[in-house]
Amino acid sequence: MEIGIYGLGRFGKFWALQLSRYATIKGFNRTPLEQAPEGVILVSKEELFKCDTIIFCVAISALETVLKESASLIKEGTLVMDTCSVKVYPAKIMTELLSPQVDIIATHPMFGPDSGKDGLKGLPMVFCPIRGGEAEFDIWRTLFKKMELNLLEMSCDAHDREAAYSQGVTHFVGRVLDELALKPTQIATLGYRRLLSIIEQTCNDPLQLFLDLQRFNPYAPAMQSRLKESLDKVLGMLSEQENGQFR
Repeated sequence: MEIGIYGLGRFGKFWALQLSRYATIKGFNRTPLEQAPEGVILVSKEELFKCDTIIFCVAISALETVLKESASLIKEGTLVMDTCSVKVYPAKIMTELLSPQVDIIATHPMFGPDSGKDGLKGLPMVFCPIRGGEAEFDIWRTLFKKMELNLLEMSCDAHDREAAYSQGVTHFVGRVLDELALKPTQIATLGYRRLLSIIEQTCNDPLQLFLDLQRFNPYAPAMQSRLKESLDKVLGMLSEQENGQFR
């Protein structure tokens, strides 16, 4: 099996390396790389699209532009996947821009170079079949299970509804904590050390990922409103106590 990886940023390189244990990986990056990442054969964009499976590892906000530039090069019968951290938007864009003869699976590997550094066993992998045959889908279900991932099959809408809180809140809080410039301390509690780990896990990712998570998940605005309401409520408790009104 030959898999083409379009986008060899931090996550693309990591995902390519994981997949290279099971298939031949060819890769292309819009910004030329000085050397091939581990497990990857660097090729031209035209050569990449000769692969039977193409996985786009690009920013959510870049996906539409990349697909518009690439759609005419993707041959009929190809399977295309994305790895975006939202699912409704990329599924819509892929369905609209790719030929009806191109199969589509929307995926979200819910891990990255930091959370997956000690192995993938048990880590969640969201799997949303969009267009194609069950036989093709089963090949990938089998491969992801062979990788010992916790395969979660669900609709794109269900993913975004849950991810707005599970992932969206985590990245939001991580960025807020990073703005506080928190530092390790010798009297750190376990809870404080866990907060520092949240900063590390979220802020090692590009800022664009955080911005895209908040912009492209249709359920993110409601999450942000509830988060603000919760913060205001807690601050209000402090204010009431200072005024002698808290009970």
